Amino acid sequence: MTEFVSINDLSISFDNGENEVHTVVDHVNIEINKGERVGIVGESGSGKTLTSLSLLGLLPSPNASYSSGSISFYYENQRLNINELDLDKLNEIRGRKVAMIFQEPMSSLDPVYKCGFQVDEVFLTHKGKDKNRARERTLQLFKLVQLSEPERIYDSYPHEISGGQIQRVMIAMALVCDPALLIADEPTTALDVTIQKEIISLLKHLSAQLEMALLFISHDIALVSQISEKVYIMYQGEIVEHGPTKDVFLAPKQKYTQALLACRPSLEKRSKRLSTVSDIINPTVTQKILPLSRKWSEESILNIENIDKTYFKKAFLGLLKRPSTKAVQNVSLSLNKGEILGIVGESGSGKSTLIKCILGIENVDQGKIIFDGVDLSLLSSRGWKPFRKRIQIIFQDPYSSLNPKMKIGEAVREALDIINYGGNKKQRVLDLFDLVSIPSEFYMRYPFQLSGGQRQRVCIARALAMESEILLCDESVSALDVSVQAQILNLLLYLRTTLSVSIIFITHDFSVVSYLCDRIVVMQYGKIVEEGIPKEIIQNPKEDYTKNLINSIPSIV
Repeated sequence: MTEFVSINDLSISFDNGENEVHTVVDHVNIEINKGERVGIVGESGSGKTLTSLSLLGLLPSPNASYSSGSISFYYENQRLNINELDLDKLNEIRGRKVAMIFQEPMSSLDPVYKCGFQVDEVFLTHKGKDKNRARERTLQLFKLVQLSEPERIYDSYPHEISGGQIQRVMIAMALVCDPALLIADEPTTALDVTIQKEIISLLKHLSAQLEMALLFISHDIALVSQISEKVYIMYQGEIVEHGPTKDVFLAPKQKYTQALLACRPSLEKRSKRLSTVSDIINPTVTQKILPLSRKWSEESILNIENIDKTYFKKAFLGLLKRPSTKAVQNVSLSLNKGEILGIVGESGSGKSTLIKCILGIENVDQGKIIFDGVDLSLLSSRGWKPFRKRIQIIFQDPYSSLNPKMKIGEAVREALDIINYGGNKKQRVLDLFDLVSIPSEFYMRYPFQLSGGQRQRVCIARALAMESEILLCDESVSALDVSVQAQILNLLLYLRTTLSVSIIFITHDFSVVSYLCDRIVVMQYGKIVEEGIPKEIIQNPKEDYTKNLINSIPSIV
């Protein structure tokens, strides 16, 4: 292979504005050959994304700067140094020779413009002003990335298509100018496992077909192992291990790589407690070991009986309704005190709609939701008030769940104000922080000053402040690093052990429910298609749908 991109001794520093400079990428060396698929693995804050952004000259300005090293690649038979180019030359390279797919496709596309228009715009910017040629190129790329009904997708707004389709639109947009290098930064985070598998397969196919180099960035070792030929492991801004993917993952030499592998929940064996990176990196440091139990009561706390929910489209000036989507169909299930019930399924299977019905956010068309002898489906808004604090939800994205202008101590204290807590509110907040392993000195910090895992812990503390008996976790760990995910899963087990909290845990990942849940419900098209204990369903799935979900979970090569 011919060397295409070379990162030599690269260091990137941040100036916090108070004459303090922090090195966040430290003497990194990476080589990418033409047509080669390279992976970078590491936790949030390890420097992965910043390293990839430096290839496009997109360092956050004015705080970030190159403190040493160079980034070079071949362009029109000459070697260019990215960190020495002016803005005009960088704009000539961006999109044409080096393109990028970002982590959040929904935030990468403009919601007020149709998908086709946004891809056309890239062509018109770089390839000329012929709108007909732009449309032809866009439709050609939609077919290339295996989008069904390319004409419909072209005329659709982002909110009208699925997450997997949006990610394919982003890939098509990146390919408009036939780049020699495609950077994919966490392109499958929070997507269903089946869609993840499709995107990985698509990227491999495109790389081979177009002879395009691929830089795949992720915290998920299994995903990277499925797509990359060579891998770099980053930890605290440094490359700690690199080499052929199989060699690194099957025989890791560094403790950090070993720790990342150990954090992953296993489908085959249920651990008593998941290891975290700190457990293995610093085994001599005393860790707070949470007592975990797999016991729960046989007494039922929540019963759902034959509920249906159909969404309607409005027609004729909104005066008429016509059936659109049967989101939940004849669903019945029960939740016992202290039990953790997993609900597994792809996007659109009805999981989140079921949760909204339990919370009274959506009204059911028929059926009953019995909690403490009361049918919640019959309650008015006022009637719901005493039950709100007893059933709480923890969302997928902890950052958007917290007010960015409110300090985290105040955010949790606000929940105490709502329930008219009569004791010392600040001390109660600190007690909750201790329960979820948040340092007391974080009380006055804002959400942006915390990591993703810490923010999720704050959201859990806020839910517990309401003295909740049931926690509804909607994809609460899907976007977190494997180590942080392990911490949150251990914490949820600990809360069940100490507080007898009942939990409904929604996910698309069988490896997570295999470790955490006592019982699993599998949903498809709004129906329950399979139910049982994790070991039985994972080892002997009855439905083809369940088998497909399990087979889609990436494994280490």
